[in-house]
Amino acid sequence: MSDAGADSPHLARDEREQAAKHAAPAALVIHEVVREEGEQELRKRPVAVWWSGLAAGMSMGFSFLCMAMLGSMLPETSWRHAVASLGYTVGFVITILGRQELFTESTLTAFLPLLVRRDRATLVTVLRFWAVVLLANLVGTALFALLLSRPGLFPPAVGAALGALAKTALDGAFVFTLLRAVLAGWLIALMAWMLPSARSARFFVILFLTYVVALCSLPHVVAGSVESAYAVLTGAATMAQYFGGFLLPTLVGNTVGGVALVAMLNHAPLADDLKPERSRTDKAPEK
Repeated sequence: MSDAGADSPHLARDEREQAAKHAAPAALVIHEVVREEGEQELRKRPVAVWWSGLAAGMSMGFSFLCMAMLGSMLPETSWRHAVASLGYTVGFVITILGRQELFTESTLTAFLPLLVRRDRATLVTVLRFWAVVLLANLVGTALFALLLSRPGLFPPAVGAALGALAKTALDGAFVFTLLRAVLAGWLIALMAWMLPSARSARFFVILFLTYVVALCSLPHVVAGSVESAYAVLTGAATMAQYFGGFLLPTLVGNTVGGVALVAMLNHAPLADDLKPERSRTDKAPEK
């Protein structure tokens, strides 16, 4: 359906070209756009990745802050969480439209080059890239949480909402946190897959899918790290709870969701088209 309208007998040549331009791109085109984004990310210098990842971690803090702000302004009703969850989308909009390095997004983009090449050098490069992005993201979230933990920075109602959200980030059992994190990683990686074809609707794709993550209370390793770090800094949780109750199960779940359920499932149907002998590049016709 990628060239829908391009061969219509009812359209003039310029109209057929216009129809083709507005048609949804084929799955292989989306795959290659996302893969090339991953190739560009893997070619970046580690120091550039670090600063971009640090900025992303700090930007994601606004999801925590805006969600608490909205929650503090709403009455205790059954729909309070549904409305406050809109605040959760803010950090993602800033980070993704600002082209900052976010770990869960890179589980798809950086992994596709490895699925295509399947060599040790690419594996090492991907693991190093992930390590730098994740560490930078977590440092950024800790810095933002440190800022929020200063007494008197916000009104008492906002402070209470921040504390309540931070507590919920550490409440789940290990297995359930891990399984819910798989769903969060799946949705965020699907978002990265959908963005190339979204065109002017990119903002709404980010808004909708990250709103679902918040609405379903699915743990995200970066956004949730702001909440968990805040709980530690305010004395509501210990470092052991942060690492064992949140970071480890969420990191594993998000990675599995992004890699296994999206990168591999979206790559597998196109594997034959990506083989050298089935190259899509133009070739001279045989004589």
